[in-house]
Amino acid sequence: MFPADGRKLLPLFTGHSPRRAATTCRYRCGDACAHEAPNTSDNPYFGDVVREIVSRRNVLKAGAVLAAAGASMATVSAPVAAAPGKTGRPGHGLDFTPVAPNTLDAVVVPDGYEQDVLIRWGDPVLPDAPEWDFANQSAAAQARQFGFNNDFCGLVPLGRDRYLMVSNHEYTSENHMFHGWDPANPTREQAEIAWAAHGLSVVVVERDRAGRLEVKLDRHYNRRITLRTPFTVRGPAAGSLLLRTSADPAGRTVLGTKNNCAGGVTPWGTILSGEENVNQYFANADAVTDPVARARLARYGFPAGATERKWERFDDRYDLAKEPNEANRFGWIVEIDPRSPHENPVKHTALGRFKHEGANVIVARDGRVVAYMGDDERFEYLYKFVSDGKFKRGEGRHAREHNKRLLDSGTLYVAKFTGDSPAAEIDGSGRLPSDGEFDGSGEWIPLAHNDRSLVPGFTAEEVYVFTRAAADVVGATKMDRPEDVEPSLRNRRMYAALTNNSERGNPGKEGATEVNPRVRNRHGHVLELAERRDDNTATTFSWQLFLVCGDPAADDTYFGGYDKSQVSPISCPDNVAFDSRGNLWISTDGNALDFNDGVFAVPLEGRERGHVKQFLTVPAGAEACGPVIDDDFVLVSVQHPGELDGASADNPASHWPDGGDTQPRPSVVAVYRS
Repeated sequence: MFPADGRKLLPLFTGHSPRRAATTCRYRCGDACAHEAPNTSDNPYFGDVVREIVSRRNVLKAGAVLAAAGASMATVSAPVAAAPGKTGRPGHGLDFTPVAPNTLDAVVVPDGYEQDVLIRWGDPVLPDAPEWDFANQSAAAQARQFGFNNDFCGLVPLGRDRYLMVSNHEYTSENHMFHGWDPANPTREQAEIAWAAHGLSVVVVERDRAGRLEVKLDRHYNRRITLRTPFTVRGPAAGSLLLRTSADPAGRTVLGTKNNCAGGVTPWGTILSGEENVNQYFANADAVTDPVARARLARYGFPAGATERKWERFDDRYDLAKEPNEANRFGWIVEIDPRSPHENPVKHTALGRFKHEGANVIVARDGRVVAYMGDDERFEYLYKFVSDGKFKRGEGRHAREHNKRLLDSGTLYVAKFTGDSPAAEIDGSGRLPSDGEFDGSGEWIPLAHNDRSLVPGFTAEEVYVFTRAAADVVGATKMDRPEDVEPSLRNRRMYAALTNNSERGNPGKEGATEVNPRVRNRHGHVLELAERRDDNTATTFSWQLFLVCGDPAADDTYFGGYDKSQVSPISCPDNVAFDSRGNLWISTDGNALDFNDGVFAVPLEGRERGHVKQFLTVPAGAEACGPVIDDDFVLVSVQHPGELDGASADNPASHWPDGGDTQPRPSVVAVYRS
């Protein structure tokens, strides 16, 4: 089955489960997919909603949607599709030869491109950091070195050819970090190393005369943020009784951030980072006796007994029986100002609490800012936040301080989608309905505005702290793992990566809907959403599925109307980004086609719309994360290389990036045109 160069031929569409090792599932999300999805609400099935809609087939054309959620809804801006089956020249800036799917233990880039490892787990971040020594790690050293399992990566310009690079460190895989790891008996030192390996790294990077990036051990800006770093809580839930603990009776200062997944760079030059699978770090939910508190914990998937890492043995805040409110202090969007290294990062309560993949901001035409967000779990929701205040242009101190307060006050919304096809045409197979695409209209349902709840039976504080439950009540649309959600600054549309949902259509679970059209969805899809009149503050929108991912030869895939015989296979979209020409770039997580994950590029406009091309692949067992797309380079975070079933620090399955008999190390890779 393997050619001589180690690359696989594309298999037929089969029933294999997504290509993700048990270790990754265990340490990244606490085996979320092995448990029942925590959303047990009885929101109306999409099919029931569709039956109430009059078919408007005669007024729909390929790629254009005239959305009418009711007689009062105005015309909405619609995405523009390519004519089906058309092909053209490569999209501007995308003139590379696609990389073939493979299972190599390497980062593979197109012909004519070169790569460098920019920074690895354990490399120095602070000037006084010791050299990396896998066999002799310490918490003190790790707090000065690049953390583990880097995910999101963002650049903040710091003058010409100089940047502040910020990387999330999502989670730790202890059996890949330590020789002789005993999951039943971790040591305090191992726990403290893991606490230091979480969080974020801030490093200065500069371009040399050849245009290559290199890390600088800058004494002023370089910084490690860990589970011991103080964060200031801001927004309408700051100081709430629900956030108070014995260590913080005011409910306004939290130590650390964890499970930081995706993120974004704000227009004012700060970093937003999403706290995602935080539930797995807290033990003994079964010891909580209050039925309301137990139900809230269950809605967020907190484990009944001991945790995988056993941190509760070393710090009471991870024991819900002792500190029941500590769990409420995680699951937020956090903001870091890399240009202010001595300033506390912030946890923003106005943006709600759930399993945040990340947040990305656009300045609306009236000056207010809008943040789009996804809750990364099966059958969860898409959200947006619209600020009360308006963005101030300029780099002066007054403008920056004003803008850094914009996410403290505004309205939080959740999305409800409506399809425009007859229910009988959405049968779960993924075959296109008669109008040739999955599309429709929708609305943003308000949940709260500052200290005013807009959800019956909820106080404002309850909306912000238990956002999932509030969204259940208003009938939000259940989605297939909404991950990275990002607006394009060129066309003002929002693009959401919906990774997969193996439970859709299972007994007792919601079946296919037009916005989630496949049962047991293994490969995911990419949603394109256009706000009414291109106004990002609008409360109505049109939408369509831009990509329905998987094997292009399969009937249940769709590539924006492009000729499927010409595209690269893509599975499990995770992160999205844009280049300066407006092309969409996608990284994947858990390729269910049984190949390594990678980074893909695809035009959004014109004859090439939908022409997906694979730009690179990451090593076996790794996930491609946090792409940064610059005119002169591409950065990709290579997370958990070598995490394959049966592998460990004592039996490594990868020796990337250093080769020989070395241990695999999560890293940031820079790719350049030769």
